[in-house]
Amino acid sequence: MSEETTIAQGLHVTDDSAGYDAACKRILSEKAILARIMKSCLEEYKDCDVNDIAGKYIEGQPQVSAVPVLPDEGDTVISGMDTEDKSVREGTVTYDIRFRAIVPGSEERIALIINVEAQNDFYPGYPLIKRGIYYCCRMISSQYGREFTGPRYEKIKKVCSIWICMDPPKYRKNTITRYRLVEEHLAGEAAEPVKNYDLLSIVMLCLGGPDGGNYNGVLRMLDVLLSNETSEAEKRRILQDDYDIPMTQSMEEEVLVMCNLSKGVREKGRAEGRAEGMANGILTSIKNLTETMGLTIEQAMAALKVPEGERQKYMDLLERQ
Repeated sequence: MSEETTIAQGLHVTDDSAGYDAACKRILSEKAILARIMKSCLEEYKDCDVNDIAGKYIEGQPQVSAVPVLPDEGDTVISGMDTEDKSVREGTVTYDIRFRAIVPGSEERIALIINVEAQNDFYPGYPLIKRGIYYCCRMISSQYGREFTGPRYEKIKKVCSIWICMDPPKYRKNTITRYRLVEEHLAGEAAEPVKNYDLLSIVMLCLGGPDGGNYNGVLRMLDVLLSNETSEAEKRRILQDDYDIPMTQSMEEEVLVMCNLSKGVREKGRAEGRAEGMANGILTSIKNLTETMGLTIEQAMAALKVPEGERQKYMDLLERQ
């Protein structure tokens, strides 16, 4: 073969967590996976066969924009339409996975613009739902000049932002929650056609594992698929036997990459945990010596034989406490 396989590329990845994240996004972009997410989360596809969603309604090749798989070469995995909405004033928004899908039974070729985000941190410093709303607004506003021009607002296409949250808080585990625009009659019952305002939808799909309720359907499928504990063979068996997902060569390669990289992620996490525990122990000892023995921080670190090169780090940590 003239080009490296996905496995070969995965072997070059030096940052296991970055490589694992990229592999997750690539496998989520498989049409067989997206079809099952759409059927479970989007009203338009709930009565559709997953094979029809994958084969008839998802248009083209879903695009993927992730951290570089080959950091030294500076490549970003991008296929399909532009993955970035650019604004001089607003900067750049990059979507993990983005594609178009036809609405079944529509009189015209109405498209859904859907982006799927795999999110590890449920509390990154802001509510994720607000980021989802912002993404939808950017996807709508970016249609000007592409889907319509001038006052032709009737051509605006619906957009959806689906968030797969891999480590949500306890109250969110094994839940699927949808947020959308609805009509509310405050006086009278004047009704607008739904298609004129049902233009954005945000879905929070929160995984939780087998210990909680609702562990079935797409929640179980994604939990198995994205787990860094489940073996490659077990993932393949469950996807094929329980969800009738054909394991194409590309999917098998991505699953193998994910499983190989997840070992490094686990080991890195354990090492970081041990290092953090040791640092916390030293910080506690320094504080105890300064409080009980009246030593200065420098004297306490000298007594504990903290290496000279690490002392500034502990000084900085103590200042933040």
